[in-house]
Amino acid sequence: MDSQPKRKPNAREIAARIRDEIAAGTFGPGDRLPGGRAYAKKLGVSLMTVQNAYAQLRDEGLVEGVSGSGTYVRDTAPGERGPREAAQRLNDLQVEVARVSTELAGLVERVKQLEAAVGSVEGESGA
Repeated sequence: MDSQPKRKPNAREIAARIRDEIAAGTFGPGDRLPGGRAYAKKLGVSLMTVQNAYAQLRDEGLVEGVSGSGTYVRDTAPGERGPREAAQRLNDLQVEVARVSTELAGLVERVKQLEAAVGSVEGESGA
């Protein structure tokens, strides 16, 4: 049995979860996202955390707020990429950024090793 309390998601994680649901088609164009208060209670987070997640999705162009009504997955104009495609593209980009970051970290380590090797060779020849 796990005695560790379950960690509460932050706004970025909540936005990623909803983005995944949009990409999977769980939420489609015109669908209303869960109300902020109820969703915050369900997740065990503050209303502000959910509002920040929704704001991030709005900034990404995936959802829009309708005053007094809620937050909805955006409908697209003709020729515009839909929220599902946009969410999938964002997910693909996040995977690519993670891959490139891992590669970069490996290259940084290799450069450090080469610098150390060159330094030791220079030290031997200078003695």
